[in-house]
Amino acid sequence: MPTIDPWRPDRAPQPPLSGTAMSTSATAATRQPLSATLELAIELMRRVSVTPDDAGCQALMIERLERLGFSIQRLAFGDVDNFWAVRGHHGPVLAFAGHTDVVPSGPEAQWHTPPFEPYINEAGELCGRGAADMKGSLAAMLTAVERFVAAHPEHPGRLAFLITSDEEGPAIDGTRAVVEHLREAHERLDYCIVGEPSSSERLGDTVKNGRRGSLGGVLHVKGVQGHVAYPHLAHNPIHATAPALDALCREHWDDGNAFFPATSFQISNLRAGTGASNVIPGELEVVFNFRYSTEVTHQQLRERAEAILDAHGLDYRLDWTLNGEPFLTARGELIEAVLAGVNDATGETPALSTAGGTSDGRFIAQLGSQVVELGPLNATIHKVNERVRAADLDTLSQAYEAIIKRLFT
Repeated sequence: MPTIDPWRPDRAPQPPLSGTAMSTSATAATRQPLSATLELAIELMRRVSVTPDDAGCQALMIERLERLGFSIQRLAFGDVDNFWAVRGHHGPVLAFAGHTDVVPSGPEAQWHTPPFEPYINEAGELCGRGAADMKGSLAAMLTAVERFVAAHPEHPGRLAFLITSDEEGPAIDGTRAVVEHLREAHERLDYCIVGEPSSSERLGDTVKNGRRGSLGGVLHVKGVQGHVAYPHLAHNPIHATAPALDALCREHWDDGNAFFPATSFQISNLRAGTGASNVIPGELEVVFNFRYSTEVTHQQLRERAEAILDAHGLDYRLDWTLNGEPFLTARGELIEAVLAGVNDATGETPALSTAGGTSDGRFIAQLGSQVVELGPLNATIHKVNERVRAADLDTLSQAYEAIIKRLFT
């Protein structure tokens, strides 16, 4: 996206412009002050926190939360930094959850500007890795809480933050591990807002109130390697497995329900052979995934898939990985507060959706929490030239604050 004179905090003339941004008006020559939310988002985005490296993002957040009177638990598991912060002593807990890690930038030559040098372009977009996923949301959460606490220092209920640096990676030592720690400590978590980018066309048009489960499998089928000219002396595992794979693809797993589409089965990789065109392979590897609804359990999917494979007489081994159970937050206190709070800030009436991949909400829901995902537009996440409308982050912060008010005032 071309720019005329973008604001670049690292290349601003003296005195430093760390509190200003280029006006989006094509004729304006003046610079306008940045909001607290944008300043914080930029500070976070400058840090090269490629998963699982936090690169100091959490320290920045913790410093501000401590000034608000939050009690902080730094929770390091393996190479992953996490923290749990709480303010208040009684009543229900509303937690903001998110991650400071980002995916790699990809080829930097394809970026219009360096991915970790955030700037605001002439269209009023904050550009750089993490703008949408999800350092912009983290900034909006924190500034919303800062304003709320300033206005309601003796607020009822408890405010909390659950932050990890392992959402984009294996997701083993991050939120999953923190949730287990909270469970063992008998910590309460009633409501949770995950800052994943949920919006599609306009900020606040979609709120995720659940996610499908994800069950992965790696199928290893044994055959007998041989020369293609002598098939009677070999056993081709590709030929033997093809009818079973066709049956798995054609299987009707369920009909879904009002909140979830029908369960899907997708093959993502097939590996076999030596690379030579005249050799029958001795083994086939098939990688597949189920995205499933609450109408079926992962155990039922495993049993049905194995029954199909058994019926085809294959010599196989199947390795399963449960990536996440499906979860759903029904209409209740949190959903009503979120719908009203988003409407207060944006005028939008969000649609509830369970579409998309997995998120850390799947772990938090295991605590019995009501969980939703609310964040900026997701059009550029994980892409080169990731960006988000700068004004949307201020509006998102206002929405978060409105939700807190509806729950705690």
